[in-house]
Amino acid sequence: MSPADVSEPTDVPEPTDVPGPSDFSGSTEIAAVRAFWQDLRLQGLFDVHTHFMPKNVMDKVWAYFDGAGPLTGMAWPITYRHDEDVRLNTLRQFGVRGFTSMIYPHKPDMAAWLDSWGTQFAQRTPDCVHTATFYPEESAATYVPAALAEGARIFKSHIQVGNYSPNDPLLDPVWGIIEDASVPVVIHCGSGPSPGTHTGPGPIAELLARFPRLPLIIAHMGMPEYQAFLELAERYPDVRLDTTMAFTDFAEASWPFPPAEKPRLLDLQDRILFGSDFPNIPYSYLDALTAVQRLDLGDDWVRDVCYHNGTRLFAR
Repeated sequence: MSPADVSEPTDVPEPTDVPGPSDFSGSTEIAAVRAFWQDLRLQGLFDVHTHFMPKNVMDKVWAYFDGAGPLTGMAWPITYRHDEDVRLNTLRQFGVRGFTSMIYPHKPDMAAWLDSWGTQFAQRTPDCVHTATFYPEESAATYVPAALAEGARIFKSHIQVGNYSPNDPLLDPVWGIIEDASVPVVIHCGSGPSPGTHTGPGPIAELLARFPRLPLIIAHMGMPEYQAFLELAERYPDVRLDTTMAFTDFAEASWPFPPAEKPRLLDLQDRILFGSDFPNIPYSYLDALTAVQRLDLGDDWVRDVCYHNGTRLFAR
């Protein structure tokens, strides 16, 4: 995605019916999502946390969520379980001007293949921010700079799924390369929806102490360790957070955001980005947007979070 792609977006298609499951209202939801950003006098939305993957990988991710009840104690239906072209059309009909293809490996010798797929996906999907990933392995020091050379603009790290420490020595060259390149990394490092061996703020605090200029984007606002991750963002000016799943009724039921921390959200207005986790959410896209709005932090805050912060970040 070039700076022109995010600063001068083209017209959004008019609403049309999008096929989906019985709990997805198609054109009705599209109209409501468009009304959300139009009422805010925005040009659209920017979603920093969406998932597009090779079909066999996405199928496995969906199978994981289909069986997630025993892990999270709740059902996790995939609201937008559609073919790739339908999912892309849905985002575009919503008015999402820029989005990502969050890919992540769960084992060695997988990340380079995913990066190759991510390059091809970005080439055929100009409104997608070219996304890459990595895993703690010796080859990462080679394929990460290769991904950057191919045009990667954002990386995804999933500490819980990958079951690795961000401080694994094999990742030191990777963090150094990414820090020097100033390319952001969306990192799932909080302990929600289920904790991992290396999740939580401690490992990230250690990482940032060693690489203080790392442009991390803390996924899910660091759920449920919100306070500690907000503190890290306050301490390190290149750390951001995304709103993915946070503040929704679904998340609030199990991992509520502390109301006392809301002033910090205002202070970090320019470093919080909207994320949805589309398509892997058990509620509607509109719910994710209205959850951000009902924090009642003002229209300017919502405008920055839902659009301006993302376009500014990727117009560099």
